[in-house]
Amino acid sequence: MNQRWLVVCAALLGVAGNGNAGTANCAGIDALAQGKLVVHQAPAGSTVRLDGRALRVSSDGWYVFGIGRDASKPVTLEILSPGAAPCRVRLPVRARQWAIERVNGVPQATVSPPPEIARRIAREQQRVATTRSIDSSLGDFIHGFIWPVSGRISGHFGSQRIYNGEPRSPHSGVDIAAKQGTPVTAPAAGRVIFADPDLYLTGGTVLIDHGHGVNSSFLHLSRLDVREGQQVQQGETIGAVGATGRATGPHLHWGLNWFDVRLDPEALPPR
Repeated sequence: MNQRWLVVCAALLGVAGNGNAGTANCAGIDALAQGKLVVHQAPAGSTVRLDGRALRVSSDGWYVFGIGRDASKPVTLEILSPGAAPCRVRLPVRARQWAIERVNGVPQATVSPPPEIARRIAREQQRVATTRSIDSSLGDFIHGFIWPVSGRISGHFGSQRIYNGEPRSPHSGVDIAAKQGTPVTAPAAGRVIFADPDLYLTGGTVLIDHGHGVNSSFLHLSRLDVREGQQVQQGETIGAVGATGRATGPHLHWGLNWFDVRLDPEALPPR
């Protein structure tokens, strides 16, 4: 594992109080934040539950979970490790402030599509949602993430999007402005679980499974260089920046999910 990643994880997830006076945080995780991916390690052979939901745990104890944009209540983490007393801790979630972004000049048909297009969008979104339910044993998320492309940040995760004056759902990833055709690389190793060059809203779209429900999505690509089922390494080219789908100019939309929980790529520990 990258040493800087370990140091940052230790700083973010190190042993601290859980908010209850006089009670040690047996999980070793401090307060959480909205939009955060949490990567942590328990003793080998442990079982871990988050709010009663069993998490996949690797053979050497690694587990992961995500905190959604709008999460507000504390979460309960339970860890049962061989030869140790059961651990149960409630972890508070820190609220963040989200910006409002106005995006004008988007083709109106993509903002308020006619019924037949709306049905196509629904079908395509269901395909993506089904893909995001995959819970593989891959452990590529453990080794950290790099940025898939360099460029100006033109859109931040969680911001309220207003397209042509019409409010829409919060932005689900980070937008990185770059020249048309700029190579896009895998931020972490994994397996390509979705590859389609022509979705209505997102154009050229690729999803990579990094394991345990963690997946990255890459939207508006002008070119796809991978196929479904392909294994990719961190830094390997998977496509090129474009302006396909609902886009006003060439950029990469990089999304990060834990199953159906959308997360903030900018909140990942740096490498």
